Amino acid sequence: MSAAPALPADSVTLGLLAGGRGSRLGGIDKAWLERDGVPQVLRLARRFPGETGPVLVSANRELERYADAGLAALSDRLPADSGPLAGIEAIAAVCTTPWLLTVPVDVFDVNDCLLRTLASAAGERGAVAEDEDGLQPLVALYRVQPLREALAAAIAAGELAPRQLQQRLRLARVRLPGVRFGNLNTPQDLAAARIALP
Repeated sequence: MSAAPALPADSVTLGLLAGGRGSRLGGIDKAWLERDGVPQVLRLARRFPGETGPVLVSANRELERYADAGLAALSDRLPADSGPLAGIEAIAAVCTTPWLLTVPVDVFDVNDCLLRTLASAAGERGAVAEDEDGLQPLVALYRVQPLREALAAAIAAGELAPRQLQQRLRLARVRLPGVRFGNLNTPQDLAAARIALP
């Protein structure tokens, strides 16, 4: 029997970061890479059953494709070279729950207890994951109101790195021993994950 969620599901939005250009994969949209016939974005959208409520996707192309799949997707509001912080900002701006869990769409997978573990260390501001490969700034749990305030300050200061944002927020770093999220950034990564380029 699984442990009760640390936060009520309806208090947590799952924000999937899918706005990257996929430049190391020739411009492929990594959200729609398929593993065992299931696109990455759908695999991750279904990854936390009973633990998260709404799902929002930060995406900058083919928004209708997400809609056809039953997903709410939104484009960045910051300039095109703002990186993943722009996706976090876009989701935070419309998030209606007190908490936001962000996960990049190009992780190979996340561990089953990710949300519960981050929530247990989150305090009033949030927590960021650290796996066997080091800090993973795009895998984080945020309290939305402090996040919005920190985003405004970071953008005004020209700080576009998620790590800088998390330092502003003083997010707890949560070590996940034995966990490796992996990533799908290069053809070699795809080959290791048994994913064929479209």
